[in-house]
Amino acid sequence: MATPRNIEKKNHDINQAQENKDESNRNVKDKSSSAESSTGAVMIIACIFVASAFALFLVYMYSPNLEENEKKYIRVPTNIDDAKELGKILSRYKRRYYYQVLFGYFISYIFLQSFAIPGSIFLSILSGFLFPFPLALFLVCLCSGIGASFCYLLSYLVGKRLVNKYLPQKTAEWSRIIERQKDNLLHYIIFLRITPFLPNWFINITSPVLNVPLSIFFIGTFIGVAPPSFVAIHAGTMLHKLTSSSDAISYKSIGVLAVFAIASLLPILFKHRLKAKFN
Repeated sequence: MATPRNIEKKNHDINQAQENKDESNRNVKDKSSSAESSTGAVMIIACIFVASAFALFLVYMYSPNLEENEKKYIRVPTNIDDAKELGKILSRYKRRYYYQVLFGYFISYIFLQSFAIPGSIFLSILSGFLFPFPLALFLVCLCSGIGASFCYLLSYLVGKRLVNKYLPQKTAEWSRIIERQKDNLLHYIIFLRITPFLPNWFINITSPVLNVPLSIFFIGTFIGVAPPSFVAIHAGTMLHKLTSSSDAISYKSIGVLAVFAIASLLPILFKHRLKAKFN
C-alpha cells in the first residue's frame, strides 16, 4: 500500500517532469522563433539590395544615349584613371542632362555607402570635378549620412542579434561605456569620422549594436565627413592632374584634418573643465 510520502514523491516527480517538458518546449519555440526572425531579416536585406540594384539599373537605362566606346566607363570607378574617364563623359553630358547626372551620382553614392562597397572616395573626388564646390560638399555629406544610416539599419536587423548572441558580455560592457558618454556621443562620432582610426564601415555596423541613437549617428556622420570630403573635393577640381587617389593627400591636408579632429573634441574638454570647476 502506497504511503502518503510515496504519493507525495510521485506527484513531485510528475510535476518536475511536466516542468522539464514545458521548459524544453519553450526552448524549441525560442529557437524556432529566433531562426524565423534571422531568416526574415536576411530576406529583408536581400530585398533591399535587389531594390537598390534595380534603382541603379533604372538610372543606367534612363541615362543619355551613350556612344559605344563610352559605355564601358559608366560604372563605379576603382582607380583614378576610371574616375578621369567617367568624369570626362559625365561632364560632357551634364550640360544637357544635368538632373539625370546629379540623380545618378546621388543614387550610386548612397548604394556604395549602404552596403559598404569600396569606391566612394573616387565619387567624392569626382564630385569636385562635376559640381560647384558648395554643392559637391553638401552632396557628399548628405549621401554619406543617408548611406551610412541605411548601413546602420541593415546592421540593426542582423548584426545586433548576432553580436548579442555571441558576445553578450562585451556588448553589455561597451553599451555601459556608451551610456556614460551619451552626452558626448555626437562629438565622438564626428571625431571618428574625421580621423582614420576606425574604418567607416566598422563605425556603421557597430553603432546600432552599441545603441548609438540614429539621429546622433546621422548628424555626426554628416558633419564629420565634411573635412575629409573637403580634401577629396578640392583634389577633384584638379582631377586631370591626379595620377592616384593618394595624390589628394598632402601634409597640408593632413594638418587640416588634425586641426578639425582636435576641434571636435574641444567641447568635451570644456564641458569637463566647467563641471570640475563648479563641483
